[in-house]
Amino acid sequence: MTRSRGRVGPLATTGSAAPALDVDALIDDPATGIIVCCGSGGVGKTTTSAALALRAAERGRTVVVLTIDPARRLAQSMGIEALDNTPRPVQGLVWSTDPGAPSGGSTGGGAPRLDAMMLDMKRTFDEVVESQATPQKAKQILENPFYVALSSSFAGTQEYMAMEKLGQIHQDAQRDGTYDLIVVDTPPSRSALDFLDAPERLSSFLDGRFIRLLLAPARGPAKLMSAGLGIITNALTKILGAQVLKDMQTFVAAFDTLFGGFRQRAQKTFELLQADGTAFLVVAAPEPDALREAAYFVERLSEDGMPLAGLVVNRASPAPRGALSADEAMAAATRLRKQDPGSLTAGLLRLHADQTRMVEREALLRDRFAAAHPEVPTAVIPALAGDVHDLVGLRRVGELLAETR
Repeated sequence: MTRSRGRVGPLATTGSAAPALDVDALIDDPATGIIVCCGSGGVGKTTTSAALALRAAERGRTVVVLTIDPARRLAQSMGIEALDNTPRPVQGLVWSTDPGAPSGGSTGGGAPRLDAMMLDMKRTFDEVVESQATPQKAKQILENPFYVALSSSFAGTQEYMAMEKLGQIHQDAQRDGTYDLIVVDTPPSRSALDFLDAPERLSSFLDGRFIRLLLAPARGPAKLMSAGLGIITNALTKILGAQVLKDMQTFVAAFDTLFGGFRQRAQKTFELLQADGTAFLVVAAPEPDALREAAYFVERLSEDGMPLAGLVVNRASPAPRGALSADEAMAAATRLRKQDPGSLTAGLLRLHADQTRMVEREALLRDRFAAAHPEVPTAVIPALAGDVHDLVGLRRVGELLAETR
């Protein structure tokens, strides 16, 4: 049984079996401090995150959106030359004219505020080391070749650092009152579950038996190093090479004092994700694999006690105009083809039939998801004619998200 927090507002029924997700109620609620957009790769998480952040800002919230998007489309859409680990203000925002918006947006007082940033994985890792170690030890770690490889390309590091950066932003916001809403675009990975699993995987690696084995010689008198350990070390030297093994041992010895800190911060951020002020939005495309992945993620969120706000189905096929069903359109096209093989009208009727059937297939997929997860509110965003490349496009996506209610 999935769990949905009541703060998303009244659940009106949509055309399918799923209740409707009231996006404006979610982003207008001052109790909502973090929105995490998650899902498998290629489903439009970045666009959804940016559109939500823009709509929230223009309705009166002070917002920062953190993206982990290698294509850097977010920077282009928001008119920023480049994004990095530092929040940068987005220009060109306008107050919402919706009378239902919070007081700031509907009256036009003040100015909307939205900052955007892109995760710099290695820089975030470096900042953690610098904040936790003495300058001398930090320098020793940062210059170590094994650390450079670990912080740049180790599996799970990007996901771990996404959570680390989220924790940093939240801590700063709590202290300075900088933002009242953080929107997070999770890493584009093969499995949507990696975002939740990565911190444990990385901290387990750093605290694992192999690392402890490498650390043993540096932890005590040389006489404690057994003959068996010496044999293992010699074997590792042959496999890895003396310099690589030495770099690893030097790194682990210097990094040992930070192990506990990594675990504590990972646990603290995990608890932050479980808190009432956090809302998860699972983003999917109207395709079997994407919705199957979304179902896995919904179930995992429920297992971990994470607050699920709803499902966003991105790039849905728009229903064609006209009252003809797919079968009626195809039958009419067949009749016209017999009379005139080159009939343009027949071709248009076939396109209508194909589009209608595609809409029906996608609706069936959504209904199957809703049947398995009846308590998950859903918003459906129809596909736009072109790519989203500016604030106008992002604003339109936000409007379509809100129209679901």
